[in-house]
Amino acid sequence: MSETENLHQFAVEARSESSTRTAVEVRDFEFVVDEPEPLGGTDEGPNPVEYLLGSWAGCLNVVANLVARERDITIDSLDISIEGDLDPRGFKGASDDVRAGYQEVRVEIDAETDADDEELREWLEAVEQRCPVGDNLQHETPTEIELVDE
Repeated sequence: MSETENLHQFAVEARSESSTRTAVEVRDFEFVVDEPEPLGGTDEGPNPVEYLLGSWAGCLNVVANLVARERDITIDSLDISIEGDLDPRGFKGASDDVRAGYQEVRVEIDAETDADDEELREWLEAVEQRCPVGDNLQHETPTEIELVDE
């Protein structure tokens, strides 16, 4: 089986409802992306970079539990905290020397398990390696943005 036969495609549809509010549809779900009031939004939903952190946390949770099951590790509780530092001058165009995205992102995982220290170290290594969102954040992914001319 070729690599392309194994690919699963994921997609969202989004519509701008204002200069800061975006309505997003994915499968049978809808959610709102907005900015907080100090950034000109109406604060009706998390902003894009907050969703990015939340996506990583959700992905880490799924992969952490998957890897734990594979290794017969029982997870009694799992808390994930993620924070990132972003300089808004980048996306506002105020400085060409500042990247638009996060300058740094930090993840803390608090896991209560029945694993010993070595098993936990190996588990965390596998989780980090196999998390798709983390992989996209930590490695360059080819992207393409196309303007549709109707």
